[in-house]
Amino acid sequence: MTEEDTLALSGRLVALPETRQLDVLAGLLERRGARVLRCPLVAILDAPDQGAVRAWLDRFLADQALHDLVVLTGEGMRRLISASERAGLREAFAQRLGQVRKITRGPKPGGVFHDLGLTSDVVARVPTTAGVIAALEDLQFDTDRIAVQLYGSEPNEQLQSYLRRRGLEPVTVSPYMYAHSSDEQRVLDLIERLARHEVDAIAFTSQTQIERLFAVARAQAREAALRDGLAACAVAAVGPVVADYLTGAGLRVDIMPKERFFMRPLADALAARLPACKG
Repeated sequence: MTEEDTLALSGRLVALPETRQLDVLAGLLERRGARVLRCPLVAILDAPDQGAVRAWLDRFLADQALHDLVVLTGEGMRRLISASERAGLREAFAQRLGQVRKITRGPKPGGVFHDLGLTSDVVARVPTTAGVIAALEDLQFDTDRIAVQLYGSEPNEQLQSYLRRRGLEPVTVSPYMYAHSSDEQRVLDLIERLARHEVDAIAFTSQTQIERLFAVARAQAREAALRDGLAACAVAAVGPVVADYLTGAGLRVDIMPKERFFMRPLADALAARLPACKG
């Protein structure tokens, strides 16, 4: 990192709603001179119905007509591997993964597969549901069902409806869920600092963070203040899924990595763009 990189965010206050990789992202920004306001808005937990996850693992191992697996998140695959380990099935699960065509929403699950000595077979060019569907359009299927790891507890009706139109029955699993992380007062404190225009930038890494922030704002009759605060600072998104949700909510997206949608590219994009955004 050059001296210029180190000083790029000097004195800037960046709010981080991230949870799982909060320390990683905070460290990347602090090394560039930023001050970091930590306010993790959601926690990622194992799905409460672990019986359903185990039943899916058992079916995935036994059903030889499952030739394809759609993986929507790296987090989901990590949780499935952990569940297989708890059930004493890790080796069998890894072997079965090696037998199926693995179709991923972007590159993140590939890192999880790498730890098992595997690789993704088909990677959506754009890490969105629409990107996965575009990747599936070019594929042929030789059975009438397909395994699908869902994003959190969302059913993803868009993807499931598409698969059924293709004559495929989704065999789905939701291995994790989101829960509140910061208490409501801490979230309200973040909203007030945004409303006072004290924050130079806020970096969103999931749709759920935005939903929680606005839920607290509405409950406290502070949505207008929140929108004013977000309009006055630079809004960063880790990738197109989050960016699309922000714009769909009527918010502006100032900063997003161009290609690789991870924490380091997000920090690089903030360092490169924040001075220009804030003047």
